[in-house]
Amino acid sequence: QVQLVESGGGLVQPGDSLRLSCAASGFTLDHSVIGWFRQAPGKEREGVSCISSSGRSTYYKDSVKGRFTISRDNAKNTVYLQMNSLKPEDAAVYYCAVPSAGYGCSWESRWYNYWGQGTQVTVSS
Repeated sequence: QVQLVESGGGLVQPGDSLRLSCAASGFTLDHSVIGWFRQAPGKEREGVSCISSSGRSTYYKDSVKGRFTISRDNAKNTVYLQMNSLKPEDAAVYYCAVPSAGYGCSWESRWYNYWGQGTQVTVSS
C-alpha cells in the first residue's frame, strides 16, 4: 500500500525556516518523481517544487526560487523541502505527491495520483 506522510509544518515568523519531510512507505522513492504542492484557504492547489526520478533535476515555482530547496534521502525513503526566508504568502497546507506512472515533474496536480495528508505551514508575526 503506497503511503506518503508529510511532517515538519508549524507556526513561524516571517524570515524563519522550516524543513518539511515526506516519508514514503509501500514503495521506494529513489526512482520516483516527487512533487510538493500547497493550498491556501480559498485558493487552488499549486505546485511548489519537484524532483526528478534521478534526483538530478529540480524545479521550483518562481516565487520560491532561491528560498526553497528540495532534496531526497534514499536511505530514509524521504524527500525534504527546506524552506528559508518564509513569507506570509507561503502559508498553506503543503502536500507531497507522486505522479502516475510515466509522468515526470509537472505543476498539474491532476497528473499525481498519490498524495499525503498535508502539513500546515503558518507564517505570521
